[in-house]
Amino acid sequence: MDIRELITLLGTAEKLKNNTRHSWTSSDRHESVAEHSWRACVMAYFLKDEFPEADMGRVMLMCLFHDMGEAFTGDIPAFIKTDMDVKEESRQIGDWLNSLPEPYSGELRGLFEEMDALLTPEARIYKAVDKLEALIQHNEGPLCRWLPNEYELQLTYGAEAVGFSEYMARLREAVNEDSRKKMADGK
Repeated sequence: MDIRELITLLGTAEKLKNNTRHSWTSSDRHESVAEHSWRACVMAYFLKDEFPEADMGRVMLMCLFHDMGEAFTGDIPAFIKTDMDVKEESRQIGDWLNSLPEPYSGELRGLFEEMDALLTPEARIYKAVDKLEALIQHNEGPLCRWLPNEYELQLTYGAEAVGFSEYMARLREAVNEDSRKKMADGK
């Protein structure tokens, strides 16, 4: 890759370090989009024994790039994201992909298409990891940061994403148990 193209690409990716998410960390600060993507990658790596048939390197790539659109749009929490927001993020991703040289443009375009279609084991694993990591992070942040609508959402968000796997469904239930305990403890 051309050196200037690489520096430009890294400048775009750097925005994910600055763009914060709705989630809070255990130290009571906003989580960055980059931190979410990084931990989703870590999570995917440690799930490789549960999915020996899957290309977990590909899952990790999905986790790494799935929120790249937020470098352009910022994070919009799932509970307020509209269809127009989704279309705009898709447009921005398309423009970004078009700006990349080959083979990166084609490879990443295929990755985004696979993530959107959710037809492969890898895409389904990535989607579940994305949802579950966000819920785990939400449990780790202070309860005083939760909005009123998040109490129910914490117990329902991502449920559809784990149905393909008994393991992921059990993990989701463990996260729900932690959520219920956090709510009961009031912390």
